[in-house]
Formats: sequence, C-alpha cells, structure tokens
Amino acid sequence: MVMIFTLVSAVQEKLNEIVDQIKTRREEEKKQKEREAEEEEKQRFHGTPVTIENFLNWKAKFDAELLEIKRKKMKEEEQAGKNKLSGKQLFEMDHNLDTSDIQFLEEAGNSVEVDESLFQEMDDLELEDEEDDPDYNPVNLDSDTF
Repeated sequence: MVMIFTLVSAVQEKLNEIVDQIKTRREEEKKQKEREAEEEEKQRFHGTPVTIENFLNWKAKFDAELLEIKRKKMKEEEQAGKNKLSGKQLFEMDHNLDTSDIQFLEEAGNSVEVDESLFQEMDDLELEDEEDDPDYNPVNLDSDTF
C-alpha cells in the first residue's frame, strides 16, 4: 500500500511538471507571436529616413508629377473648349495688362473731372447719428431690431 502511494505521488508530480511545462511553452509561444506581430507593425511604419538629399529628390519627382497633371488638365480643358482663363491667370501670363488701363485712359484723352464742391458742404446732408436716435440704448442692444 505504501509503495502504490509513492508511485501514484511520483506520477502525479511528473504529470504536474509536464502540465506546467506545456503551459509555460504555450505562454512563451504566445509572447513570441506578440513580439513578432509588434515587430511587423514597427517594420510597416518604419520607412526611409528623411535626409536633405532624399527630400530634394522626392520634391523634384513630386513637382514633375504635379506639372504633368497640370499639363494634362490644361490639354483636357483646351480640348473641351474651356480656354477661358481667370483674371489672375491672365495677369500672371501677360504683364502688359498691369498698365493697360492707364494706357487706355491716356490714349482716349478723356480725363475724369471731379466737382469738389459737391464734397465741401457735408453739413447739408441729413445723416443720422446714433446719439440722435431716441430708441438707441447702448446697454440694451436688443432695443433696435433689424
């Protein structure tokens, strides 16, 4: 009887050790998978380090792509008959437009005459001041409805 108890105890201890080994192995495998997933995630977000040379190369390529896109867009607009340029684009393309209005007025010889006497007698105009308004209350701004 004592011998059977010793054998059963030894087997039970060995089984407990095996179960513990299996648990620790599974935990280690799980941790390893988590580390690998974490490293993959880092690799996905880790790119080329930015240096001045890399940036300038990228910028040149990017500007070339943008220029190509603009050219394609302009060609499409020309083919579609949308050749109408905005005022800003006209002034950017032709700097003679900056002075064209002045030249037009000089060539026409028509000078605009302003009668200054119209602006000298401002007292005759009936302009209302807020102080003269009987309904005006600076504390209560809701007194005047718009």
